[in-house]
Amino acid sequence: MALQEQLDRFKKQQEKCQSTLTSIAKSRPSKSSLTQKTVAVAPSPSTSARTPAPAVKFSNDTERLQHINSIRKAPAGAQIKRVIDLLLETRQAFTPEQINDHCYVDMNSNKAVFDSLRNNPKVHYDGKRFSYKSKHDLKDKSQLLVLIRKFPEGIAVIDLKDAYPNVMDDLQALKAVGQIWLLSNFDSQEDIAYPNDPRMVIKVDDDLKQLFRGIELPRDMLDIEKDLQKNGMKPATNTAKRRAAAQVQGISTKQKAKKKKHEISKRTKLTNAHLPELFKNLGS
Repeated sequence: MALQEQLDRFKKQQEKCQSTLTSIAKSRPSKSSLTQKTVAVAPSPSTSARTPAPAVKFSNDTERLQHINSIRKAPAGAQIKRVIDLLLETRQAFTPEQINDHCYVDMNSNKAVFDSLRNNPKVHYDGKRFSYKSKHDLKDKSQLLVLIRKFPEGIAVIDLKDAYPNVMDDLQALKAVGQIWLLSNFDSQEDIAYPNDPRMVIKVDDDLKQLFRGIELPRDMLDIEKDLQKNGMKPATNTAKRRAAAQVQGISTKQKAKKKKHEISKRTKLTNAHLPELFKNLGS
């Protein structure tokens, strides 16, 4: 009896297993439908590679707002310089609102910047608009020449360079035609503009004349250039370089014979009548 019971139990287990396998087989899709499904969802080779996501970029408006914010958070000195540069470049008068539109400095919201510009020596404020104020109110080359002639002792170029936009070109033009001199001040290394007007009487002390006439210049230009360099001055010539180039090209470096110096006589046409000390030895 015990053996029979075991056999019955074993048959039941087999039937249970068989029914489980049958149910699994029914729930699994067929091979053909599985193939079709696989083909339907298979990605194409062109899209199989994942493309990198595009870099995130700020819009132009966002960049502009960031730029404006950085300007308004800058120190007051940087904002003041920005406004003065605008006034200098344009030479126009602007209201605070127009300045904000042009260079993003909000003067109405920044009292420190507003007050500093109102009292700045380079800025003119008429109660409504700001404009650039140069040291000398000049408009053109003729006014520039008139001003320079008022300063026989010379006027610093730095005081003229912001008078109007092309003033530096006009200075060079006046120098080219011989109406002014542009010389360097060796103490401050700044250019000085001097008038070159033959009608102007320039008085020179006798001590300075004697000192000038008592200086004996070296005969060789090399020695002159060395003396200039010793005194902190840059020679306008480079004799050593010129002679070396002449030797390479086979050009003679011998000095030409000096022409005989003509004495001044009564028949000589005098063009420097405003310097009478030059003609003291004029033959009678």
